[in-house]
Amino acid sequence: MKAVVLTDFGGVENLVTDDVAKPVVADNEVLVQVKAISINPVDVKTRSGKGVSALFENERPMILGWDVSGVVAESKSPLFAVGDEVFGMVNFPGIGRAYAEYVAAPASHLALKPASVTHAEAAGASLAALTAWQALVSHANIQPGQRVLIHAAAGGVGHFAVQIAKQLGAYVIGTSSAGNKDLVLSLGADEHIDYKAQELNQATQAIDFVLDTLGDETIDRSLEVMKKGATIISIPSGKNEAVKEKAQAKGMIGYPIRVQSNGDDMKKLADHLANGTIKSYVSQTFAFDDIQNAHRQIETGKTQGKIAVLL
Repeated sequence: MKAVVLTDFGGVENLVTDDVAKPVVADNEVLVQVKAISINPVDVKTRSGKGVSALFENERPMILGWDVSGVVAESKSPLFAVGDEVFGMVNFPGIGRAYAEYVAAPASHLALKPASVTHAEAAGASLAALTAWQALVSHANIQPGQRVLIHAAAGGVGHFAVQIAKQLGAYVIGTSSAGNKDLVLSLGADEHIDYKAQELNQATQAIDFVLDTLGDETIDRSLEVMKKGATIISIPSGKNEAVKEKAQAKGMIGYPIRVQSNGDDMKKLADHLANGTIKSYVSQTFAFDDIQNAHRQIETGKTQGKIAVLL
């Protein structure tokens, strides 16, 4: 089968299309014929030797990727039958091997793809959507009426987080550049803050919960606008190690999280996607052979919503 392999950690030139053996399906797994994958910042970090690159030290050929949408070609699980359209985040944190025509995936990491959602949209609604869901629902347990601040609200995780927070009944404030204001408000945000033109502590106050998707100084600025006892969850590894200590020093709660593959959460997201209460915004698609440029787009740090790679 065709796959994009990473010859060594480094630049995008190390992503090369090659022929590799089709994966063998184990018990409780399905073989997915991939129709679309999605690229995330962790893909780019891992490719460069950061992220979860330590997991790939003894993995050759090295195939990155976790977000897939496709059709079940073989099943050794009672959860799915051949021909089912499925999507999900495979084996994260771990080795997903999604940059390929076929992916062997634990059935417990997948959900049925809603018929109303394209494969590109479904692939995009995997790692990023799960991250937002697990942060807001599983960890923070957001309650109606709470004031929720979402940083980079037009980005992959952010654009899902705005929608999920609104579904939970929160008052949502999203930060982005001015050019993304309309998108952020269209997602359901009650307020938009242009982070380039406004100081955060002058634009808002009395925040109950912050989802930090940027790290570093964003943590410090967020703590200035939070209530005593409020919570900040920080996502970007390598940029959030001090969030717990910084929050505690100000009488608040802070901690990092890492998303986990979870088919039950995927099914809940699938229900929202099916009824339109959550939408996956795919701003760009790339051909499989053009995956280097997909990585370059993520590296800009300015991607609206999600990008997908089509097979």
